[in-house]
Amino acid sequence: MAEITAALVKELREKSGAGMMDCKKALVETGGDVEAAMDWLRTKGLSKAAKKSDRVAAEGLVAVASREDGKGETAAVIEFNAETDFVARNELFQNAAKAFAEAALDAEGVEGVNAATLSGGKTVQDEVTNLIATIGENMQVRRVARHAVSEGVVASYVHNSVAPSLGRIGVLVALEGAADKALLRDLGRKIGMHIAATAPLSLNTDDLDPVAVERERAVLTEKAKEDGRPENMIAKIVDGQIAKFQKDVVLSKQPFVMNPDQTIEQLVADSGKEFGAEIKLTGFTRMALGEGVEKAAEPDFAAEVASMTGG
Repeated sequence: MAEITAALVKELREKSGAGMMDCKKALVETGGDVEAAMDWLRTKGLSKAAKKSDRVAAEGLVAVASREDGKGETAAVIEFNAETDFVARNELFQNAAKAFAEAALDAEGVEGVNAATLSGGKTVQDEVTNLIATIGENMQVRRVARHAVSEGVVASYVHNSVAPSLGRIGVLVALEGAADKALLRDLGRKIGMHIAATAPLSLNTDDLDPVAVERERAVLTEKAKEDGRPENMIAKIVDGQIAKFQKDVVLSKQPFVMNPDQTIEQLVADSGKEFGAEIKLTGFTRMALGEGVEKAAEPDFAAEVASMTGG
């Protein structure tokens, strides 16, 4: 029997698109014969995954997970995609999304999560491959984010929830401080609801992407010119509009949706006084399902019929 080397497993994985553990098992079952192993995988339905890898997967779920680490907490949010919303209602898919979010608590980025080992001994990537073969749709862990605080909480909020910790928008809010965790968690959930609704671009003004600011400045400058504003006043006008833009998209400066007379910055400061301990909002992540994915255009059957009938 041929030695089942890592190179042999890699070769079979690249040819079949199946998971590493399945490839190794196939090679063991076939005495290291790659072609026979390919046939073995096909009989098990495991090589189908490769054929589906180029399909657009923009549906699925966002999942969150968290754990207490002494006085602090760690939390993660992932986006696990499939091709249809129907699959997102599948219990196998939902359980996998939860398990992958748990794995993200100790992994860095998508590659780290895909390489993480689950409780059953398979890696996340192997489990994804098996799900593709079982359910019949392309799937992928597309995005991962993680926050941790040494003291305090990383609160979570899930919008359009389909099950606990699963939905279409997931938000993490990192709050550092020695205040009661239940109070901090409630505050974090409220801020999470605000973030889900307003989609801020950054925590503070200094964190705002300079490219986004300059893009906005260019648009506002052109608009001011088209509106016939005096040339010598345009820069000052645009500066004022940029300040308003920053207020609109920077979380700390945004008016709190539950009390527009109070900014998020003020909410955190006032809550600290109320809870008897200073609180710092150190970070957040808002992850919405399918953001930035180019979906294939749905066929316009009405237009097709009209063109065929001359209507």
